[in-house]
Amino acid sequence: MSFTTLVDTDTLARHLDDPAWVVFDCRHDLVRPDWGAAEYAQSHIPGARFLHLDRDLSAPMTGRNGRHPLPDPETIAAKLGAAGVGPATQVVVYDAQAGVYAARAWWTLRWLGHDAVAILDGGWGKWLREDRPETAALPAPQAARFAARVRPLAVDAGFVLAHLRDPAVKVVDARGNDRYRGENETLDPVAGHIPGAVNRVIKENLDPAGRFKPAGELRAEWEAFLGGLAPGQVVHSCGSGVAACHNLFAMELAGLTGSRLYGGSWSEWVADRSRPVATGPNP
Repeated sequence: MSFTTLVDTDTLARHLDDPAWVVFDCRHDLVRPDWGAAEYAQSHIPGARFLHLDRDLSAPMTGRNGRHPLPDPETIAAKLGAAGVGPATQVVVYDAQAGVYAARAWWTLRWLGHDAVAILDGGWGKWLREDRPETAALPAPQAARFAARVRPLAVDAGFVLAHLRDPAVKVVDARGNDRYRGENETLDPVAGHIPGAVNRVIKENLDPAGRFKPAGELRAEWEAFLGGLAPGQVVHSCGSGVAACHNLFAMELAGLTGSRLYGGSWSEWVADRSRPVATGPNP
């Protein structure tokens, strides 16, 4: 049996010594980009490798491709192979930020054609609260061959621009309500949102404990939010293509499969000042 959305801490604990399982620590802080690697060096789940949002899960910035451009498929495939991920490997990803960065890793592997990837339910925090094993020892992975088979799970700025007024395509913006409205923008040079985009903040995917809501509850909420649109009509966006993966994952967990990611998101959108911008609470 493979896990493709969530995996619980009990199950992972039973597979810590399983060579067919590979775990990735994805902890990150946008303000302190070296924080996650430093935390990993101090303590992590035994056997876990580290994936850095900027260096591993993103391509270099050019000034026009957003703050976290999608990684080059062959480059990230080589890193995954070096970490021991092969075609039959069960991958588990975790972070300490309610799945935000783990979801980017999860989506990246799915985009590359690897289905057996799951987010650790409750993440690092739940693992620690349960007094599970942790270590500072670095793993020594046995390299495998990971071949990228890129799937059409992402759209570009051209696609979004071409469908701005298309009722059959809905952009869902995962940022906080204030940034969506064009207020308190501290990360990008232009405030606002893509015209026509609707706002669903990622915290709405979580229960009071910070874990993903049950699949049935998520499904009911997302179906009401989308108002009859099929998952394939949905494009997820945020500031830089990271938090958007959280919404996309929540839809997948709810059984609403087939939505896509605008990888460049707002930070790429506003890099070209000719693209239209909306402000205020309405799409």
